Amino acid sequence: MTASRHAFHIAQFNLARLLHPLDDPRLASFVELLDPVNAAADAAPGFVWRLTEDGANDAIGLRPAGEDVIINMSVWETPRALWDFTYRSGHLDTMRRRREWFERHLEAHLVLWWIPAGHRPTVEEAMERLTDLRQNGPSPRAFTFASVFTAAESAAEGSAHAAQTPVAAPAAGSGGTSGA
Repeated sequence: MTASRHAFHIAQFNLARLLHPLDDPRLASFVELLDPVNAAADAAPGFVWRLTEDGANDAIGLRPAGEDVIINMSVWETPRALWDFTYRSGHLDTMRRRREWFERHLEAHLVLWWIPAGHRPTVEEAMERLTDLRQNGPSPRAFTFASVFTAAESAAEGSAHAAQTPVAAPAAGSGGTSGA
């Protein structure tokens, strides 16, 4: 984990249902982008941590939502840092091609939530936050880029799991979507 001056960080979790198995030639271009995109995330301003499978450089082999569903989870210092990487870097070019590799989302597939700096969220925690978002809509406990709550709002709801005074982070900024 990268050291940070922030008391709270933003965790993000997303999933995607594959159109084909990962070893299918139709997904070769996606698989080839994994290492460069992950390296870009690791080097991005505000990046803190990302989930990887034991012995791998990514989480592509983890399948908690089904064999045809891949996951991604990372932690960032602020929503702005995550937004900038997602929508204002080379990562956006990859996102523009998502329909080549993944089914269209019919329900929420990305969730954000605040965590105390130094906490590494688990896949179970992430799946629970996504379920909460799907069942209850955006709240300080589980939200999207289009509905960012502050760390202080999350702590007031008891979802930041911290006993310290929360520090409000800047909102993600101008509008946006979760990339659906």
